Parts: sequence; structure tokens; C-alpha cells
Amino acid sequence: MSNPTRREFPKRHRETDVRLTRRSFLRTAGFTAASAGTLSALSCSAGANQTGVSRKKRPNVVLVMTDDQGYGDLGCHGNDVIVTPNLDKLHAQSVRLTDFHVDPTCSPTRSALLTGHYSTRTGVWHTIMGRSLLGKHETTVADIFSASGYKTAIFGKWHLGDNYPFRPQDRGFQEVLIHGGGGVGQGPDYWGNDYFDDTYFHNGSEKKFEGYCTDIWFDGAMKFIETNRNEPFFCYIPTNAPHGPYNVADKYSKPYRDKGVQKNQANFYGMITNIDENMGRLMRRLKELDLEDNTILIFMTDNGTSGGHTGGMRGKKGSEYEGGHRVPFFVRWPAGGLKETDDVDRLSAHVDVLPTLIELCGLKKPRGLKFDGKSVAPLLRGEGGNWRDRTLLVHSQRIEYPEKWRKSAVMTQQWRLINGKELYDIQADPAQKNDVADANPKVVKKLRRSYERWWTDLSKGFDDYCEIIIGSDKQNPTRLMSHDWHTSRVPWNQGAIRNGMQVNGFWAVEIERDGTYQFELRRWPKETNASINGAVQGGKAITATEARLTIADVDLTRPVSREAHVVIFEVKLKAGKTRLQTWLSDDKGTSRGAYYVYAKRL
Repeated sequence: MSNPTRREFPKRHRETDVRLTRRSFLRTAGFTAASAGTLSALSCSAGANQTGVSRKKRPNVVLVMTDDQGYGDLGCHGNDVIVTPNLDKLHAQSVRLTDFHVDPTCSPTRSALLTGHYSTRTGVWHTIMGRSLLGKHETTVADIFSASGYKTAIFGKWHLGDNYPFRPQDRGFQEVLIHGGGGVGQGPDYWGNDYFDDTYFHNGSEKKFEGYCTDIWFDGAMKFIETNRNEPFFCYIPTNAPHGPYNVADKYSKPYRDKGVQKNQANFYGMITNIDENMGRLMRRLKELDLEDNTILIFMTDNGTSGGHTGGMRGKKGSEYEGGHRVPFFVRWPAGGLKETDDVDRLSAHVDVLPTLIELCGLKKPRGLKFDGKSVAPLLRGEGGNWRDRTLLVHSQRIEYPEKWRKSAVMTQQWRLINGKELYDIQADPAQKNDVADANPKVVKKLRRSYERWWTDLSKGFDDYCEIIIGSDKQNPTRLMSHDWHTSRVPWNQGAIRNGMQVNGFWAVEIERDGTYQFELRRWPKETNASINGAVQGGKAITATEARLTIADVDLTRPVSREAHVVIFEVKLKAGKTRLQTWLSDDKGTSRGAYYVYAKRL
């Protein structure tokens, strides 16, 4: 496979931006708090807009983002093993941002993509621990498209919160079909899901499906597109594949095993080939519906590869090096006046996508909203002759509280400053093999100053929690899961629940109003119908004899009978922010939290 090439990239024009709260946006767009969940009922101004795009001619947008597929996991990027004919075709039809960057892991990338703000600014710097919840102050791409009269939908992986006010239906998406948590089979997902014939969440309700997860996402998307083909739509398809576990039908993985590819990688590549097959179905359907020309079709991935090829770059998913965060980004819009299919080698990132779509679609930009990114529409049109240099920054924290310089990359046209110490000339050394920090102290000093300003700005929100709201009419009852505990070790997947992981943590919550609340403490989710001390699917039995609940100034205990499925507490609470924590303990002092708590305002 070929090594990545490097050309000139620009430098960031400023480091600090101002946020407009989501509530302020809804007011400026003509919404009340009560109508925030049904943004499609209204639109922003119907008159002329900044780009002169008439409402009738506004383009549709389909944004496909795969999970854990890296830059080198495509045939068109030089991988001679993987089979991706449809994505290769899209590559040939598109303008390609060849130096496009995201965060090194899932939730941070999603938060930045959907808001135009650096992930840490949105409250997201991990994939668990309550640090994957998109701050309720943020205005999303779906909010803006909905307010401009578009139909909006998501199909696949959300991974920015499973409870109100963090669910996609709370954040501007009108049609929602997703799995729970950060992957199929994780703790917040429906119990026992394994990619085949699963139960997913459709507009907030559990629904059983037949078929493979990726096929289901694309089926849902194409049905949505067909239903709304006569009005503008924004369709977001963030697949969970090829994220592990690497489950896929044998017909997709066997051809790779037959080539001598080891099993896990064969499954990983098979998942991508299935995605490619679905991309072909989607592209054909757009053409059949006469929507191809005026639909902006975007393909990208959320971070570096987890199970494939790095494309000659250093590092994989989670890494601060190039292979962790440089990803493919293809844009096709036949009727949109974009430049002829070509590579655009200017530095760009996930934070640029929302401001770019606002410009391309002629949307009303909310008054006072500032982005960390900028529109790259001029580059896509071939009008980037006066494009200014810029500095962009990404990091991978994956801890409860951010640490300065941790797994960070400061990026400019020529340089990559890694962890505040190592320096690479990315044009001369795209594989990042030669640290030239000692030979370029002025460059190191300059880039460190950029990071210092960025860190000072973002650190203002480090002490804030994104509280899950309990007792709202929007979600009552609320199912809490240990995936969102604030603690150092988190039982975030179903395997940890089966094994009875002996850990504990608290949920940051907000009681919406004064009243009496009921809390059901469970080890297993309701759908298993299993006892607290019992074992499910080969899991470990425990011997809990006492349950404890603390919230606000309440601290209560109750006995746990041998066959109990649940322990119920009823408490009177005042409205406000607080912490919720639980314990399931035995007579020997062994303890763990209740992994599932169902909270209800009575």
C-alpha cells in the first residue's frame, strides 16, 4: 500500500469562539422550550439567505459515517485486499478532503461533527463515564436543519446519551432508529443484541427487526428518503460497523479468509464490504428517485482503524498520531457547483462540517452562534486561492477529568506537535518517524502557545456535569445504566454485567420538579426477567442481601431476598441537580452498584 502524501495545509485563524445556547437558538428561530422536540413544525426565515439558495432548490443531505474504519480501509486508498467497489466509485465522483481530521474516538468525533465545536467544549471527551453526553447547551446540525424546514433523521449509532435531554429525538432529529450506548451489545443497548435480528430503539420505543444491523440502518434511511423525496431532508447514517465485536455473515468474511486474511481482520473487512454493498444500494436509490443531482452525499469515518490498515500512517484508533484521526471525507453534489472531482489537500476537520453545510444549503445561521470550525465550501468549489493558514487541535482523553497535553496533536500546514513535546514535519515525514523538535524550538514554542490558549478556553467547562434529567414528561420513567457512572472503572458492556463486575460510581442527575419518585434497583435490565442474584447467559451469580440508595439528602437501605428481581425505593425529592448512587452488598462486605436503575416520577 502507498504511503500518505502531504501538501500544503492552512493555519487556524483563532482559537477561542463563543457558544450560543440551544435554548437561545430556539428562541431566535421562533421556538419555545415546549416545541424544542418538534422543530420540524416551524422554520427559520423564509426569505433570502446568505448564499441565495432558494427554498425549492435547497439540496438534500445524506451523511454516512462508519465506525472504526480507517483511512487505509478502502480500495481507492491503496488497499489491495479489501473490496469496496461502491465507495471507490463514490471516491471517483467526489471532491475529497485528503487532510481531514476527527477526534481519535467515537463520541468526541460525533459531538464535534454535529455542533461545529471542539468535542471537549461540548462536554464530551470520553465514550463512557458520563463524559459522552452532549451538553444540553449545544445547538446541533439537526436543530438547524429542522428550523430551516428540513426533515431530519438518524439511523444507527448515536453515542451521545441514551436519556433525556441527550437522545437524538431531544436534539432535533424527527425520525430516530438507533441502538443504545456506543455499540450493539453494550450495556445501554437492548439485552442480547448481537447484530442479527436485534431489538433497536425507534423513536424512543423498542422494536424487533429481522436482518443485519447495517442493512437495517440503510433500509430505514432509504424508506425515510423515499417518504420525504418531495421536500428537503437531512439523513444521518452513522453505522456501528465495523466496530467490534466483528460479527458479520460468512458470505462477507469468507472471501478474505480464502485470501489468507486472519479471522478477525477478515470479519472486519467483511463488515466494510457489507457497508460498501449498502452504499451501492443507497446511491442507486437516490438515482431512481431522481434525487442524485441535488443531494449532497458525504462519506466519512469517525476515527482511525481498529482492525485494518493505517494507510502508511503512524497509530490507530485512539492515537494522537496521524493514523488515529486522519480519515476519508468524500463529498458528491452533481448539481451544486462543486469543483471537478479532485483532492483538496488543505487541513480541515469535523468542526468544519456544520458551517460548511449551512453555507452550501443556504440555511439561516442562528444569531450569535460561533463555531470552532469554518466553512470549507470555497475549497469544495475550487475557490480557495486566498485560504488562510490555520491551526487545528485534537486529543484523546478517555478519563473522568481531562489532563493537559494528554494524547494531543496540534496541527498546522506543515507541522504536528504531539503531546507538547514531539514535532513532525508532516509533509516531509508523513509516517511521523523523525522527531525534529530539538531542531525547531521556535515552532514548538509557537504551537505550544496555541495549545495553551485552546486549553485555557476549554478548561472552563471541565468541572461541569451533563446531568441526566429525571421526572420529565419527555422521558418518564428513565432507565439509567452504569455506562454513565462517574468513576474510574465502568461496567459499560453486557459482558461486565454478566461477570458481576465489583465496581461502583454515581450518576449526575437533575430532578426536574418537586415530587415523589420511585427507583427500581436491578442488576439485569427488565427484558431479561432475571433475579438480582441469578445468572444470565452463562454469567456469574452473586449473593446480595442488602440494597442501598443515596440521592440528595436521602440515604436508604432495604433487604434483598434471594429471588428478588428488583428492590424498590420511593422518596420525596426537591427539584435540582444532585448525585444518585446505589449499592448491592452481601454479608461478607462484597459490593457493587446496581447496574440498571429505573427512575420514575409518580
